[in-house]
Order: sequence, then structure tokens, then C-alpha cells
Amino acid sequence: MKILKEILPYAIILLVVFLIRTFLVTPIKVNGQSMYDTLSGNEIMLLYRIGEIERYDMVVADLIVDGKKDDTLIKRIYGLPGETIKCENGVIYINDHKIEDPYATNETSDFEAVTLGDDEYFLLGDNRSISLDSRIIGPVKEKDIEGRTDFVIFPFDKFGVIKSEIE
Repeated sequence: MKILKEILPYAIILLVVFLIRTFLVTPIKVNGQSMYDTLSGNEIMLLYRIGEIERYDMVVADLIVDGKKDDTLIKRIYGLPGETIKCENGVIYINDHKIEDPYATNETSDFEAVTLGDDEYFLLGDNRSISLDSRIIGPVKEKDIEGRTDFVIFPFDKFGVIKSEIE
């Protein structure tokens, strides 16, 4: 009984840490250059598993190939459920309205109109010339989005919230 009393606080701490990492926030590592120049790769960020997803949020999503998770992507939300998104002459339109695109580091290649389902999002990388995103893989289901991210914890010179240019 004495051993149980000594171990119980540590077990509770481990359980709380596990629950926080599983359901609230966990660290993630940025790989690749598809979000350059917002992210340059190798940053470690915090992934928030709760909260609403809005246009221009950076999210972490599972890349599903043949029904299985193949990779994890960090991209930016452009199209929301129920919207129609397309790109003509390098200009992005949502529901036939031109939208601002302050994050693209180069021109967006044209793509045909895509109407999103009630549980689908259209994701784009900031570095459009090399990004594997919804232009190639198609819309991403809400269940495949792990959460949103906007806080760099490493390297320390980038520590903090990545500010959105559109407020």
C-alpha cells in the first residue's frame, strides 16, 4: 500500500502528460520547403488538436494513399467545406470571387474548379512550385486533419506565433 501511495502521483502526472499530448497539443517537426518562406524546414512547432479551422490557418494533415496514411503534410487552408475553388491565370477564386493570396512565394498554377464536400478542405503550400497539395492530391477530409499550427518553439530565434498577414 505504501508503494502505491508513492507511485500514484507519478502515474497521475504521466497520465495527464499523455492526455495533453494526445488530445490538446503536441510538438511536430516541419520537413521540406513547401511552406517556404513562412517556414523553412526543420522548425519544431506546436500542433493544436482543438479549435476551429479557418481560411489561411496552417494545418497538419495526413496524406492518405490507397486508404492508408502515407505521410504528414503542413499546408494552409484555402477552401472551406461547401465552397468552390479554382485558379485562373494565377488568380484564386472562391465561389467566383477573387481572394487575396499573400502567402504564395510564386505563381499558383491554374486548376479546374473543385466543389468541396461538407467535410472537405482545399490545402495549398506557400511555395506553390514544389508543394504537394490539394491541386495534386485533391481535397482533404476533415478527419484527416490532425490540427492547426502557428507557434514555433525551435529554432529559438523564430520562437513565437507566426503572424497572419491577413487580420
